[in-house]
Amino acid sequence: MERGQSLRSDEPGKKHTRTIELEPSQRIITGQHPGSFARGLFHSDGCRFLSRVRRPLAEGGRWCVYPRYMFTNESQDILGLCGETLDQLGVSWRFSRRNTISVARRDAVARLDQFVGPKYSLVGW
Repeated sequence: MERGQSLRSDEPGKKHTRTIELEPSQRIITGQHPGSFARGLFHSDGCRFLSRVRRPLAEGGRWCVYPRYMFTNESQDILGLCGETLDQLGVSWRFSRRNTISVARRDAVARLDQFVGPKYSLVGW
């Protein structure tokens, strides 16, 4: 594919195996507004949820519940863009699977909350 061409869903091959890169003008915009880019990424291919983990203790188990974000995509290029953006925002993250970025540390979740926010709002229902 030549530079400047758009990705079309009717092009041959699997979408997640095609090269995805930002044009220079897109890099400038996402560099100036990384929070908005992160919001778009997580609203399209991510989620925020409460994780429940059982911690074994001598007197029995205790459940810990904490918020976390997950971003899943089969494209390594898109995962790379997400990771770069999280780094730019100062959000610590890791791969929990080959195709999944996890944001689970309390301070990192709080930082990402400043930019992402809820996907849906029940205001007006």
